[in-house]
Amino acid sequence: MFDENTTGQQIERWANGAVRVCIYMRVSTGRQAESDLSIPDQRRQLNAYAAAHGWNVVSEFVDSGLSATDDRRPAFRDMIEQATDSEHSFDVILVHSFSSFYRDNLHSELYIRKLRKANVRVISITQPSSDDPAGNLIRNIISLFDAHQSLENGKHVLRSMKENARQGFYNGSPLPLGYTTEFVERRGNKDKKKIVVDPVEAELVRAIFDLYTKGDGRSGSLGVKEIVSRLNRSGFRTRRGNLFGVSGIHNLLQNKIYIGEYTFNKTCSKSKKSKDVSEHICVEVEPIISRSQFDDVQSLLKKRSPRVTPPRETTGPILLTGLAKCASCGGGMTLRTGTARNGTVHRYYTCSTCARSGKIACKGRSIRMDKLDELVVEHLSERLFTEQRVAEILSQLAQRRSARSAEVDRRTTALKNQIEAAEEKLRRLYAMVENGIAEQDDILRDRIKALQDERDLGKEALSRAQATASREIIITPDMIKRFAGAMRLHISSGETPFRKAYLKAVIDRIDVDTNVIRITGSKDILERAVQSDPENLPAAVRSSVPKWRARQDSNLRPLESESNTLSS
Repeated sequence: MFDENTTGQQIERWANGAVRVCIYMRVSTGRQAESDLSIPDQRRQLNAYAAAHGWNVVSEFVDSGLSATDDRRPAFRDMIEQATDSEHSFDVILVHSFSSFYRDNLHSELYIRKLRKANVRVISITQPSSDDPAGNLIRNIISLFDAHQSLENGKHVLRSMKENARQGFYNGSPLPLGYTTEFVERRGNKDKKKIVVDPVEAELVRAIFDLYTKGDGRSGSLGVKEIVSRLNRSGFRTRRGNLFGVSGIHNLLQNKIYIGEYTFNKTCSKSKKSKDVSEHICVEVEPIISRSQFDDVQSLLKKRSPRVTPPRETTGPILLTGLAKCASCGGGMTLRTGTARNGTVHRYYTCSTCARSGKIACKGRSIRMDKLDELVVEHLSERLFTEQRVAEILSQLAQRRSARSAEVDRRTTALKNQIEAAEEKLRRLYAMVENGIAEQDDILRDRIKALQDERDLGKEALSRAQATASREIIITPDMIKRFAGAMRLHISSGETPFRKAYLKAVIDRIDVDTNVIRITGSKDILERAVQSDPENLPAAVRSSVPKWRARQDSNLRPLESESNTLSS
């Protein structure tokens, strides 16, 4: 029991029966913790055992709903820290069984040896053992059986949960925004629930997908970061009351549950590693987003990834890299050089797919770099960045926005009528109860609750509809004149990265075909560019910057949006 590290005070306490004890109690499931039966029973037995031996209980530690297969238990860690510090707060850790202390033989022995160096013993009131070799052997055998039993229990629990999922029931994992659970039936002592759509949260999910693919009607499609900013500015919060974050919205946009594909047993709960597809259990749920819109979002996410569109395409010394595409295969047009017999070096835009994989992948096409640059700049200057053409495009956009606004107004009116109708029905029911015409039975209470839900849902939908209402945009002829003049100047003169930034501010792509060059872009982005200061336009179209650069480099990228033809 004692070794060379034992102090005289500790030996004296054991001799006089003044042993200081801390009791450690644990239950492994939340259901046990909520029942509030196991912990009080453990406390009663442990205190009785200590009193029978004349020991003093000086502290207690409780972990509720935590597994003993690891040490990720706050109370357990605090207990070990106090047991091994310089103050020597207690001499014995008293547990109901060794499985309460630890269910892994190796880690259990490591902690018991660590405590033994601090002259603290771990004693089980139901599985007595000693510190001699025979006692250590018995304790190890008990720990091995506890570990085996834990693994067996886990195997059977998982088997039951998989069958529960196959039958379409909910197993208790956190649900993403837009879904909740609904009681279905009771089997034995367990409530069976299914995953259903939360009508209010589903509206927010649809709004997020619409912002990413279509925008808000005042701009082109928004990026993840801008969506996060708008949600937080508008007062939306996560279920835990926190601000939305970029990773959370990015994961939401990739979650297949929104198209009705919910998968159980996808990852290991402990290692977080993905399991084999054969172990996945698919549970049918009601979709919130159409598959076509979901696929569009995945395509945009891939296209906007910095791994797909590297920053060098934006800041490189070639004017149209990242913009010029082969009309046949959609591959980027990259720079190739050739030397004439007289030694003159010519530079070409050529199809990267053909250059990389040969004509079997794409027949390919090439065009002299100076010629394509000149054609694009001249075409934009003479046919797009003129006051008449810009005014014409913005007029078309205003008409489209007016039609959207009328649709929103119609929906707003319908929602107001729905809310008023529900409130009027509630007023009549309240009056009937007050006048004694009707009694508050279960049917009446259910009817009132249904009307209240209908009214509240209508108010939530009305609030969202009003938030998406288009604001009036005023663009004067002077703004158009200033914008057109600045764009003609900046795309034709200056450093290449500077000119490229202005092009990418309003142009999405340039398709190079055999006899025609098509330039496409976003009318919404053009409108926003007209409203902004043309001299500061490139600063507003930044790309990904993985980390701070001491040389103050910056990466510019094009704004993503649905492509509308700017010029033909």
